[in-house]
Amino acid sequence: MLTTWCIVIGLLLIGMGLTDTIRRGLPVSSAALYLLAGWLIGPQMWGLLHLDLFADAWLLEVLTEAAVLISLFAVGLRLRVRLNDLLWLTPVMLASVAMLLTIGALAAVGYGLGLSLGAALLLAAVLAPTDPVLASDLQVDNPGDRDRLRFSLSGEGGLNDGTAFPFVMLALGVMGLHPLGQGAWRWWAVDLLWAVAGGLVIGWVMGWSFSRAVMHLRRRRETAFGMESFLTLGLIALTYGLALTVHTYGFLAVFVAGLAMRAVEYADSGQHESVPSADAGTQPATSAYMARAVLDFTLDVERLAELAVMLLVGTLLSRATFSVFNLTIAAALLFVVRPLAVRLTLMTSPLTRMQRRMAAWFGIRGVGSVYYLAYVLTHGAAGEETAKVAEAVLATILGSVLLHGASATPVMGLYRRVRGSGARRHG
Repeated sequence: MLTTWCIVIGLLLIGMGLTDTIRRGLPVSSAALYLLAGWLIGPQMWGLLHLDLFADAWLLEVLTEAAVLISLFAVGLRLRVRLNDLLWLTPVMLASVAMLLTIGALAAVGYGLGLSLGAALLLAAVLAPTDPVLASDLQVDNPGDRDRLRFSLSGEGGLNDGTAFPFVMLALGVMGLHPLGQGAWRWWAVDLLWAVAGGLVIGWVMGWSFSRAVMHLRRRRETAFGMESFLTLGLIALTYGLALTVHTYGFLAVFVAGLAMRAVEYADSGQHESVPSADAGTQPATSAYMARAVLDFTLDVERLAELAVMLLVGTLLSRATFSVFNLTIAAALLFVVRPLAVRLTLMTSPLTRMQRRMAAWFGIRGVGSVYYLAYVLTHGAAGEETAKVAEAVLATILGSVLLHGASATPVMGLYRRVRGSGARRHG
């Protein structure tokens, strides 16, 4: 298996690198190509790689966990906006109100199609978060990008991979696999309030103190140069580990740590980001240089994680993935539930009609949902209904990667042209 894995990964990396310019002009995303490659080498075609979703759930959980952590930190670093800026209102609403509406509606669909209450809630919770890994075309173009649509989609993807966790725990509790307490008091107090608030606080404290400490070492003692990759992975690992130790949500903590690092850079550099050289004589590298170097590193790691996870997901696709039940769930979420939830949530938002329509459509499901699926499988979820939920999740991810991936580049290109022409007319 290791030999096959090395050969496939090597060929894909070289192929994607050599054909990058050509690939960018195709109506297909990188994730879709990785899925195709996984399906070709999987048991349905060439049989070079065999994975069992239940037996190998631990592997999927570890890989997707790492991928989501890297991506969440990178998203946090991209969002160079003060926390009191009104731009935050829309992503917060999307990651809370819109997500709650999505979970409720999709759970009702699953229950109406014959799932038990616990299984229907599990399906909805696993598919609730939008994906920060696969949505690169939809995210902010640069740290100074204040476009409401791109900022909203980026912030939503960063927040709801953490805010979906309480509902995954609620689903496990309804299925008898997690203690909820009398009247669900434990879920409200621990799984929701404490875990969310604690993750936010730990992430901010870690990101802020880390950035300040590194700035001090570089400016006062001229140390900690050239180790951005080590420092980045160390901060992510330490933040995540501390968050889990006190039973809070590590995904939220890591995302907020990225935000805190960017906030320190913003306060240090001012309104305009400046990126001095690391060897600028007697002036050590500033927070802006550190933030840029860290972001570049995380984006490279994020691309590798996307390849590995989508390749594995591709090997898990089978004829059962395309059942009527699975396709109904996928169609309901992508064409009805997500659009309606977002349109209702953003009725009074400052987004334009075009922006609201695009936000309603672009709710990519991917690596985050794979992680939650693997998580519940390694925490006791089993049986025929769980297998049914798993296949529906894979079908929805496949549909989302194909549809959203194919439409992201041309639609966002059109959006930029429309916005650009509008800006020129009002300029």
